Amino acid sequence: MTRNTLLVLLIIAAGCGGKNSGSQVTSPGDSLNAKDRLLNTGADILQDKTPLKHFDAYLDGFHFYNGNINAQMEAHHYVSQLNDDLYQAVIFDGNGKDAKLMGVEYIVTAEAFKSLDEEEKKLWHSHHHEVKSGSLIAPGIPKVAEHELMEKLVSTYGKTIHTWHTDQERELPVGSPMIMMGFTKDGQLHKEMLSDRDKRFNVSTEEIKKNRADIPMPALIPGANAWEKGEIRQFVITNKPDSAVHKH
Repeated sequence: MTRNTLLVLLIIAAGCGGKNSGSQVTSPGDSLNAKDRLLNTGADILQDKTPLKHFDAYLDGFHFYNGNINAQMEAHHYVSQLNDDLYQAVIFDGNGKDAKLMGVEYIVTAEAFKSLDEEEKKLWHSHHHEVKSGSLIAPGIPKVAEHELMEKLVSTYGKTIHTWHTDQERELPVGSPMIMMGFTKDGQLHKEMLSDRDKRFNVSTEEIKKNRADIPMPALIPGANAWEKGEIRQFVITNKPDSAVHKH
């Protein structure tokens, strides 16, 4: 399936996979006044937003904080494909107008992941279980299109950073950014969280899992999901003057 074909299918199915998941928090502040609304409307009409227009696909899945698998949250991804080996996604805590921007995820193919150095790989997670288990979905598009999309994603790897922890009921984006990971086995993701998602989207993860049984399970490239071996990497805020020096 070409990128244009997928876009057509997404357009046909528009409106079927969103606006059913509210934000986790209500942030402090007054409602927009008439002047602000007018300025925003003018900017929307007059300004070019080419980068945003290319976030074509919508994926719904789950993350956990690297180092704490019990701290889990649902993540709504809006994805742009840059080329055959690289995707980028903006992540929200909902899919309505009140959704808060939680973070970003970069997604690469297996070939691109192999090129990373060993320390860098420890920041990345695989998508094989998310796809095969049915926990990662593309709401609103036809099943055949979603299946083909998942065939591509099953062998990819993601590097995810959350900057606003609304799952912790933080009304403002305070605290340190955090490296996030993806689930790798059945039983890790909280059942009630998955059940709640399924109800809102009117889907069955078990049925999706059965439908994806024909998608081959890729061989895992060593280095990803390092948390499983106790290799935890996380951000630390420091006042050291050389902390911003590029040392990778």
